[in-house]
Amino acid sequence: MRKLGKLLLLLAGGGLLGIVGMRTLMSCTSISLPFGFTLNFPRGGGPVADATLGQRIRVPSGFNIGTYATGIDNARWLAFTAAGDLLVSSPRAGKVFLLARDADKNGKADAMRVLLDGLDRPHGLALRDGWLYVAETGAVLRTRFDAASGVVSGDIERIVTDFPAGGNHWTRTIDFGPDGGLYVSVGSSCNVCIEDDPKRAALLRYEPDGSGGRIFATGLRNTVGFAWHPATGELFGTDNGRDRLGDDFPPCELNRIVDGGFYGWPYANGDKAPDPNFGHHTDKVETSLAPVFHFRAHNAPLGIAFYDGSQFPAHYRNAAFVGLHGSWNRSRKDGYKVVAVWVDGDTPRAEDFVVGFELDENVIGRPVDVKVGPDGALYVTDDFAGSVYRIAYGESAAKRLAAAPEPAIAVDPLADIDVIALAAAQRSGATLWETHQCATCHLPGTPGIEVRPLTGLSGKFGIESLASYLNAPQPPMPSFELDQIERRELAIYLLDRFP
Repeated sequence: MRKLGKLLLLLAGGGLLGIVGMRTLMSCTSISLPFGFTLNFPRGGGPVADATLGQRIRVPSGFNIGTYATGIDNARWLAFTAAGDLLVSSPRAGKVFLLARDADKNGKADAMRVLLDGLDRPHGLALRDGWLYVAETGAVLRTRFDAASGVVSGDIERIVTDFPAGGNHWTRTIDFGPDGGLYVSVGSSCNVCIEDDPKRAALLRYEPDGSGGRIFATGLRNTVGFAWHPATGELFGTDNGRDRLGDDFPPCELNRIVDGGFYGWPYANGDKAPDPNFGHHTDKVETSLAPVFHFRAHNAPLGIAFYDGSQFPAHYRNAAFVGLHGSWNRSRKDGYKVVAVWVDGDTPRAEDFVVGFELDENVIGRPVDVKVGPDGALYVTDDFAGSVYRIAYGESAAKRLAAAPEPAIAVDPLADIDVIALAAAQRSGATLWETHQCATCHLPGTPGIEVRPLTGLSGKFGIESLASYLNAPQPPMPSFELDQIERRELAIYLLDRFP
């Protein structure tokens, strides 16, 4: 990300389409641009050594955190199987991984292997009645899955295929509700706009076979995570507030989602505050449902899980753990942690639970999904480090992983490509570079754009990892409409030109 984050950034939404350049992400200073753009991305990325994890990360007294597994590019969503194995989606790689359960009780997965491959940005995962369900960006698929052996079988069935494509928010999250329905979240296509497709910025409901689809709730800009309260059965979902309105507005949200509910976007923010672009639709503002809890602006709440295990102290019973992915549209970074939120009673409240991924503008991790394991521990994905963490109570710190392995010796990522194939890929990659105007940001000559040369890409990426990044880049950089071959050709061109 440190290198590719400097590629051409196309920022779209609210009627604006501009081409802007990014300053070096090696700097901790933010970049202020017209129309409310503040770019302040985390830099770096990669596995966190155990020593660093122990020094930086803080959890409440009696708890400890360790790396359960690492080396999972863009690790996002989690699902535990009936046998205790853990499934992890990797949208950039187009894969779903299986982490073998911790049979030797040393606090880490016993093995890791690819369960599914060749998918279209898989994100959400769900298991039901012998089926594994996976939410791609344009479809929900299912395949037979045997939990005891950890093996899929039979054909892949794409049971829902009518999701709107493209746009800023491409992730799709799925889960089964207490009513047996399959729920799917679909984010907005933009920062703020009135959508043409009613399936955008909505929560949808289907039968388990993909039939009977309908819109369950609307006005949800990007509800990446949702979960049902274990005691009340109520549905709660996180929601990411819009950008470009300053450091501290609007809040990100936790909503109590009801059938037919409308939650404000794009007309209202937070507690029915009219949006500066579309708040003149006063009827929409007034009929919107306010969130039950506000997160700080740009904290980007994603995964949510209610604690229903028995390992943690009673204090955490039925608390909602939420992963805060962290800000990018803010002059000072904020978020980058896991919090516990109590929604019972009249006054919801929150406490920090895992902190230290961000310190003095330096970021070593970005929490995404959270799940309670069969062992009662809390598992957290980190798409910045490519890792899954395990937070346990009352266990010895010796359960943590041993020191991280020494980094591999750098090699030329193009060394194994023959001369003719390399030349062909370079030609195609150069055409893509020109088509997408990448030189605007990375070569001198465009007035008003501060140039940041691309250097040292081969020290961070191989061909496949760079192509994988282009498949699902860090927002707000959009996903270029490239096929798998084009992404690979552009990656080869970049690695050859900017080694």
